[in-house]
Amino acid sequence: MKNSVPVSKIMTKKLVTLTANDDLVTAEQLFKKHHIRHIPVVEGNTIKGMLSYTDLLRISFADAVDEHEEYVDTIVYNMFTIPQVMVSDVVSVTSATSIRDVARFLSKKEFHALPVVDNGELVGIVTTTDLINYLLEYIEG
Repeated sequence: MKNSVPVSKIMTKKLVTLTANDDLVTAEQLFKKHHIRHIPVVEGNTIKGMLSYTDLLRISFADAVDEHEEYVDTIVYNMFTIPQVMVSDVVSVTSATSIRDVARFLSKKEFHALPVVDNGELVGIVTTTDLINYLLEYIEG
């Protein structure tokens, strides 16, 4: 396995993003529609935070099986804003960062996604799923 393969080879480039003005109902709809677990919160092309599906689960009944589920979620979600729920002290990498370095970093932290930022602009996101898929591709050769 090459040690210096850049993360740009495996990162997601077609990003689903939110802004601080969006609401949590919209966020949950995006998580479910795109089958993703992390959404960068941006202002223009600048990252301001990261919202994870786990962040939503902490404040809601998002996976509750209940006939009034949508109503309950809306009430809970309207009590919070995206900036209140997102992680704002975001750690990022550049597109030139090696996959190996990203894997090492994520293996030691409690989060599972890193925004990829070049010259202050969000250009992608890399997740533990991206790393696993890369490893599988390598193994299955």
